Amino acid sequence: MTLSRRAFLSSSAAATLLPSVGLTSPQSLRAAPVVTQILAGEFAEYGATPTLGYNGTTPGPLIKVRQGQELAVTFENRTGAPSSVHWHGIRIANGMDGVPGLTQAHVEDGDDFDYRFVAPDAGTFWYHSHSRSWEQVARGLYGPLIVEEAMPPDVDADIVVIVDDWRLSETAEFIDDFGAMFHSAHAGRMGNYAKVIPSQPSVRLGDRVRLRLINTANARIFPIDIAGVEGKLVALDGMPLPEVQDFGTITLAPAQRADIIADVTEAISFGFWTGQDTYPLGEIRLEGANPMPRDTAIAPLPSNGLVEPSLVPDRRETLKMQGGAMGGAHPGEDIWSFNGLSDLPEAPWLKLAPGTTVQITLVNDTSFPHGIHLHGQHFHELDPDGNIGPLRDTTLINRQETRDILCVFDNPGKWLLHCHMLEHAATGMRTWIEVA
Repeated sequence: MTLSRRAFLSSSAAATLLPSVGLTSPQSLRAAPVVTQILAGEFAEYGATPTLGYNGTTPGPLIKVRQGQELAVTFENRTGAPSSVHWHGIRIANGMDGVPGLTQAHVEDGDDFDYRFVAPDAGTFWYHSHSRSWEQVARGLYGPLIVEEAMPPDVDADIVVIVDDWRLSETAEFIDDFGAMFHSAHAGRMGNYAKVIPSQPSVRLGDRVRLRLINTANARIFPIDIAGVEGKLVALDGMPLPEVQDFGTITLAPAQRADIIADVTEAISFGFWTGQDTYPLGEIRLEGANPMPRDTAIAPLPSNGLVEPSLVPDRRETLKMQGGAMGGAHPGEDIWSFNGLSDLPEAPWLKLAPGTTVQITLVNDTSFPHGIHLHGQHFHELDPDGNIGPLRDTTLINRQETRDILCVFDNPGKWLLHCHMLEHAATGMRTWIEVA
């Protein structure tokens, strides 16, 4: 088998479903080697893939908790290497953020670590390794985390849809070029096979569904087209939109999420535009019909009540992305840098009092796109006219593009700010902010 450009996408995602477990009381999340069937459809005959997972599966179990509840998880590291767990997008207590060298020590192989935190915001989040994440996330150490509203929207099905890619050999094993300089200096490590992984295999005609899309890929930006539904975009990166929006192609950078509430008109299919053609990522098949389909309008989700930023920020700062191949000269000591500095400096880039509103101008002075992720806070994207846009925790900045974001830093602690093209973060594109 050769995983060619045409072969790297699956035509069926139904063979792989997310495991589900509610973790509302102390539970264990064990990271360890697993063997899993990544290749699906016509490629399944080439066998299973040795990799890593949580609780015997990859992706890891679908964790659900109600807004305001405490989640207590004992992380058991049995991977053979140091690891940790980052709870992506959660405005979490700083000591639980899972960043070795900044908020905790590495969890060594054979050791355990207790994560315990309250989930303050309802929405679509995820968890993943933050140790050698450019390899451990690619190998499967990630899973979805759903924080349910006190009164969830009225839908027939709430479906998580993970979108990922894998870089596999002709024997269904991972191509062992993790950390290769070519990937790090260019757009990141791209897979040669991709698919969606939904949390349920089928829906009924006329069902109203909530689709929670999560891009868990190391570096691939997915422009996703969804057929078979009519509805509205209701949330981005776990945060509800003030007003529901029409949607067409939904572009997700690594780590970004999007929630859709929609009515099913046929089998739900997911396509990925590569720039040359649309390839099928998979589908949720149609089985039967809903005898009582809803005809009510789709309403906005309840707000999570974040503090609104001041119209006049307390501070204005600029963060310039530099480095990489194709002319990315900079004074940093690694492949990439922020403002000329590579990797985590000893002192924070910014030190802020709680409640400070900062407008940050993100300047991409490189030849590649970057998905910039801020831990522990959410920020508003600003449009070119300075109008306040949606709340995000990860923003996509295309090559040679500039964007302003506006953030109220109200969560105390030491917070990582980095590119979520994971090879870029590993080779210099990261810094930190202290709120104290």
